[in-house]
Amino acid sequence: MKRAHVFLVFHCLLIVLLLSTFANAWISPNYFSELNLLSLAFPYLIILHLILTLIWFFKNKKIATVFLLSTFIFCNPVRRWVNFTPQQLAHSKKNEIKVLTFNVKYGSSGWPTVKKYITDQNADIILVQERDTITAFRKDLVKYPSVILKTRHKILRQHDLINDKSKGNSFYADVDINGKIIRVINVYLEPFRLNKNMLGMEDKNCHKEEKNKLAALFSRLIPTFKAHEAQVNKIRKAVDHSPYPVILAGDFNSVPNSWEYYNLGENLNDAFMAVGNGSSTSFHDYKFPLRIDYIFSSKSITPLNYKVDYSVKLSDHYPVIAEFLLN
Repeated sequence: MKRAHVFLVFHCLLIVLLLSTFANAWISPNYFSELNLLSLAFPYLIILHLILTLIWFFKNKKIATVFLLSTFIFCNPVRRWVNFTPQQLAHSKKNEIKVLTFNVKYGSSGWPTVKKYITDQNADIILVQERDTITAFRKDLVKYPSVILKTRHKILRQHDLINDKSKGNSFYADVDINGKIIRVINVYLEPFRLNKNMLGMEDKNCHKEEKNKLAALFSRLIPTFKAHEAQVNKIRKAVDHSPYPVILAGDFNSVPNSWEYYNLGENLNDAFMAVGNGSSTSFHDYKFPLRIDYIFSSKSITPLNYKVDYSVKLSDHYPVIAEFLLN
């Protein structure tokens, strides 16, 4: 087989892999969890596709054009990682609310510093994941294991959604904001409990040397994908059965285009895709981009602004902030 033919076959297989990420919307982790791995590889697969397409322009412009046109199929999947909104929406301050979600890594940078940053944001809704489960953060917080919610508005009711012995946790609170009731859901899906040694990086917190890094990595990823399915189903019930508009936010421990992303975000707006600009990376402890923190809303709640605060390194996550208009 000629070298050009091998190159063509390889590029076609790459397109098949990229198209397979769409199947995560329907194929659950408990049925075929390996498919969800493609969502992790998506940024690298699309970059490789673009590089190969560029090479084709020097080899065969007709084939290059076909591959270039195929890129438009992946516009939305790419925008979940990198997005540029042409203009900000006009709005009134009257019904505007500010939402902050922040995985604080158990206050490892010190609670006074974390608390000051959160207080300075003056947000209407504050969602925290991986809070210090030993030290009470503040008595006026809604408290559940690992996750908390703080608001200046009246909480009408609340209920936990993941109450088993898993590491993941989630709850909802129905909040009255100036006479408008919304359901706020704080999400913290099962963490992967990875260490950097599995990825070939030095991990000061783990002295165990992984001999078979790939096997060790898969042993954490696959069971966690499966655990996510049951947790996502419980959270979806709180969304689908809500009599009020919903704001769904937190640490999903899942990347865009994954089964978790498709199913948690179903019939909701991803605030980053609506009004975000630039990169959406929210987890910075590894050397490759990971977006695992999100803010979604019902279609009756209009996203106005979205920001990942890259200036703050009080955790292995960046804070994510969004503003909405309550219609």
